[in-house]
Amino acid sequence: MREREREAREREARYSNGHLFNSLTVSGTTLCSACNKSITAKEALSCPTCNVTIHNRCRDTLPNCVKMKQKQQKLALMRNNSAYQNVTLRNKAHLKERPNSAIYPSDSLRQSLLGSRRGRSSLLLSKSVSTNNIAGTLNDDSPLGLRRILSQSTDSLNFRSRTMSMESLNDEGEGYFTSLLEDLEDEGQEFEADSWSMAVDSTYLQTHRKDVIKRQDVIYELIQTELHHVRTLRIMDGVFRRNMLEEVQLEPGVVHVLFPCLERLLTLHMHFLTQLLSRRAHSLQPESTNNFTITQISDLLIQQFSGQCADEMLKTYSEFCSRHMKAVKLYKELLARDKRLQLFIRRVSRRPLLRRHGFQECILLVTQRITKYPVLVQRIYDNTKGKTQAYKCLSQSLSCMRELLCSVDQQVLELERTQRLQEIRSRVDPRAEAKLRSGALFRPAELLRRQLIHEGTLLWKTPSSRLKDVQVMLMTDILVFLQEKDQRFIFASLDKSAVVSLQTLLVRDIANQERGLFLISSESSPPEMYELYASSKDDRNTWIRLIQQTISQKLILSQGVVIRQDSILELCLRESSVSPATAGARTVRSLSRDGASDFGSLGELALLQRQHSLLQEELVRLRGAEGKLRHSERAKAQLEKQLRDLKTNSATLGDGAGNAGSQVSSF
Repeated sequence: MREREREAREREARYSNGHLFNSLTVSGTTLCSACNKSITAKEALSCPTCNVTIHNRCRDTLPNCVKMKQKQQKLALMRNNSAYQNVTLRNKAHLKERPNSAIYPSDSLRQSLLGSRRGRSSLLLSKSVSTNNIAGTLNDDSPLGLRRILSQSTDSLNFRSRTMSMESLNDEGEGYFTSLLEDLEDEGQEFEADSWSMAVDSTYLQTHRKDVIKRQDVIYELIQTELHHVRTLRIMDGVFRRNMLEEVQLEPGVVHVLFPCLERLLTLHMHFLTQLLSRRAHSLQPESTNNFTITQISDLLIQQFSGQCADEMLKTYSEFCSRHMKAVKLYKELLARDKRLQLFIRRVSRRPLLRRHGFQECILLVTQRITKYPVLVQRIYDNTKGKTQAYKCLSQSLSCMRELLCSVDQQVLELERTQRLQEIRSRVDPRAEAKLRSGALFRPAELLRRQLIHEGTLLWKTPSSRLKDVQVMLMTDILVFLQEKDQRFIFASLDKSAVVSLQTLLVRDIANQERGLFLISSESSPPEMYELYASSKDDRNTWIRLIQQTISQKLILSQGVVIRQDSILELCLRESSVSPATAGARTVRSLSRDGASDFGSLGELALLQRQHSLLQEELVRLRGAEGKLRHSERAKAQLEKQLRDLKTNSATLGDGAGNAGSQVSSF
């Protein structure tokens, strides 16, 4: 009896929404019919009635079992038919004259109910009968059992249509990248070997010296890694980018953010790979398909990493590397909320080649590729003997690569600074403003007119010895202090100006404070001193070094502007130096012809002279500031020397006093 009760309870627990669930062991790629996510082996449930596989936690969210609904519909239909037969027996003559529409609200509904045995599947999948049309046939006068049957039919039709749409996403689009992956695998067969010494015949290998073998191994690795890089780019373009546009149906602007300048990268590296493979084909031994020795490769390297091609690589890689973090962030956001993208990524990741080439892996491989060239060419250079022409060309190509890499790093750094400046500017309260010591107002819009050099968080010590967090921005000509308030930035409203000019700024470290620094602004009298503290000694030293470098660069830039203005002014004066009579006649003719032209030229000359005088004054002032800086450094050195002397004298006096005390105690 107890066993029967226990079996009954288990049977009731297994039933849910008409389903009869059984535990099932499935693979990790099986999708849940309710939430379309993968199912692990421990939590899989399957209904043998309707062949639905779901998570254990999704059993309550699954619609009613389709097979059970059909049985219920048949039973309800039989009950309704019996009821109608009773009506027929009571009034047979009247029923014969009654049309079918009086019993069934529509012909389509009659066919859907009475023809369930021969066309039930067509009812579920037919596009001609929509759920709205079925639901529209119901009214308040319809029988309750009939309305229940129709509501269940519409639920099953909706669920089935959603399932079919997701399954069609899994089935469609396979041909898009299947042929591409097959082509990529076929193209890489010539470089499947790990090294050149393993790719050529052993008898051919024995005819080469050890240094030649090492050199050929590195050249082989260069071609092999370039082939893999082009494969990565083609996967990004042919698999991810194309299918995200056509299958997942993402917006073109979103896809462009995910794959910045991908077409230009593919064009550059396809051209380089074609040149390398052509050189390899010309180096093949007669009547051989795998024995080759490449003696000259520096010309291809110089062609790829210098001139117009190098400029294009600089522009392309700078843009790609500076935007790759934004692309990865956007991809994660889309993957978290877009089910079509989830299904697409899950489907392509089943391919063996694409398991190692996911979206994030491809982005990372592309950003790292440009750093691999100097390493490989350096190894080729090390295994090249003598001061030959190839040796010199390799040295030149290596210099071009390193210069290109440094330029890319600098461009990426500048682009990241620009993006960071725009982010900070977007968070600054548009109503905020800072008052300069000269009385002028500094507004947030003026931040974008400058270039960001460095930014970070420092502690500002107030006169009350309290430390306030401030966001400091070092720009080309100013230093800006911001504070965060309600998740927005405002100009620091402390006891001093929040915007400091670098023209009259001195920076010093604080004695006995390894994290502190002084900023002394002598823009107006009396000078102002800012006491700041960094998070570490290295951070403090970085701030001091960058501020001093920016001040020095501004001084050099001002000197260059003065020199250019001197040259322009000298040229203008030279052109205007003519004899008085000629000048008078020319002036009369000019005034009679077009007086405004000469007046305009004289005005431009006066304006140029005024600019020149202002720049001369600025240069004198900057030179004076530089002299003060040097004088303060000398004074600092003298004070440090005096401090050391005092410490030495105090130590000597202490030793003398100790000796005298010992002598007195001995007496």
